[in-house]
Amino acid sequence: MASSAMELSLLNPAAMRGLSAAKPRVVSSRRIVRFRVASSAAAPPAAKPGTPKKRGKTEIQETLLTPRFYTTDFDEMERLFNAEINKQLNQEEFDALLQEFKTDYNQTHFVRNPEFKAAADKMEGPLRQIFVEFLERSCTAEFSGFLLYKELGRRLKKTNPVVAEIFSLMSRDEARHAGFLNKGLSDFNLALDLGFLTKARKYTFFKPQVHLLRDLPVGEDWVLEDENRHGDFFSALLKAQPQFLNDWKAKLWSRFFCLSVYVTMYLNDCQRTTFYEGIGLDTKEFDMHVIIETNRTTARIFPAVLDVENPEFKRKLDRMVEINKKIIAIGESDDIPLVKNLKRIPHVAALVSEIIAAYLMPPIESGSVDFAEFEPQLVY
Repeated sequence: MASSAMELSLLNPAAMRGLSAAKPRVVSSRRIVRFRVASSAAAPPAAKPGTPKKRGKTEIQETLLTPRFYTTDFDEMERLFNAEINKQLNQEEFDALLQEFKTDYNQTHFVRNPEFKAAADKMEGPLRQIFVEFLERSCTAEFSGFLLYKELGRRLKKTNPVVAEIFSLMSRDEARHAGFLNKGLSDFNLALDLGFLTKARKYTFFKPQVHLLRDLPVGEDWVLEDENRHGDFFSALLKAQPQFLNDWKAKLWSRFFCLSVYVTMYLNDCQRTTFYEGIGLDTKEFDMHVIIETNRTTARIFPAVLDVENPEFKRKLDRMVEINKKIIAIGESDDIPLVKNLKRIPHVAALVSEIIAAYLMPPIESGSVDFAEFEPQLVY
């Protein structure tokens, strides 16, 4: 079992927004190969016999479970956080949050030591490959947040300087997370080409109210203290926009985003059980722990949440895992593309059916829940 300071410090449940990565090109251990994550990646032409391998950039195929880059209606965001238009903005709360962000309690926590490289050198086989994938998808997800928050900080400067500065400081946090994770990749002689990501990734558009609902992170250890502050900030933003929380549409959106995060994480992680077993965790138990923790926290602000502690919810997730395994097996078969697509249809339909059934389970009405009532029951 490869347990070390590096693995434990990089184990970040907030990185549930997953990225499926292909194998990086094998290179000399003395070189670092920078590789790209592309929105669509064609297979490179096969090298001619005798052609020496060149140091290059590997493109990784995108799947439905990869982390997305997001954009929004920035003009509407400016209107929402204009203090002259929105009288419900609690400027005192935002001022207090700004001071917390400026204090930057985590500034000295992201420190590397020789154990990082030593632990990476000891990893071999499937565990090494899966840990690299974990770093790749985590780094990509953090960098995605950096780009969005940076732009919001720039666009809101004139409208609401305090909120704008908080967004800018959040982009600082996300950049630090991405840089720390990318530095972890260097221990494996790899690095994500973040500059390429900025230009080449496809961006998914969401309305501002949808962004505010989906960007409510949760965490509890020092690695995630930044995410906790981000969550406090988004809670304040949502409280300043009660119209996003007080109608039936908000309840549907809240459940949708919770379910999309939980299903994505569960399916992704169950494809990578070697990683979690390698650091002494049971994949499904750990994921359910994260899901329950996240759900209890979001219940403090969301008007409705999923009943994830109902045993039937986990049974549905487990059935999704089995269906997803069949879909993956079809994709890895030697059948022609047409046959693969035909074989996938009943399984995709079954997967969609399970997701809809989980969404339609009776929800828990929430919105102002005392977190003290919801202490985690699982201990590792």
